[in-house]
Amino acid sequence: MRDDGVDQPQQGRFEGAEHRFPVRVYFEDTDLSGVVYHANYLRYMERARSDMLRVAGIDQRAVFEAGEGAYAVAEVAIRYLAPARLEDALLVVSRVTAVRAASVVIHQTVRRGSLVLSEADVTAALVSPSGRPRRQPRAWTEIYQRLVDRADVPTAAGETE
Repeated sequence: MRDDGVDQPQQGRFEGAEHRFPVRVYFEDTDLSGVVYHANYLRYMERARSDMLRVAGIDQRAVFEAGEGAYAVAEVAIRYLAPARLEDALLVVSRVTAVRAASVVIHQTVRRGSLVLSEADVTAALVSPSGRPRRQPRAWTEIYQRLVDRADVPTAAGETE
């Protein structure tokens, strides 16, 4: 992480095979009762997944700019267990649970302290510009498999432990 006096966006980090990404609940995230609107849990998870991939060394932008495709969420199974409220400090914990030729499955939880507020299993598939599934780059599947196996897990600096 840079420490040159320049403000940087929030970045998560790996702890073992788990990626941890902190978020805060702002007014815009809540409904009239001050409870987080259900769709915003998906937004928190999306930010955490994108950060996880970047920190792990998956360069989605390069593949997209080369015209090779992009990830699309193919499936989400989500459960809401308890509400988050205005000003809560939350933690999104993400873990790769399965790697396939064209997709990856990531289990995510949104927590306030030790309390799990929401959990989801998200399948992200790499699709070509025409929208057809395509194989993920080999380097990516190797990174994901290491995360599944809990070996050589990248740290926040992109180094391996």
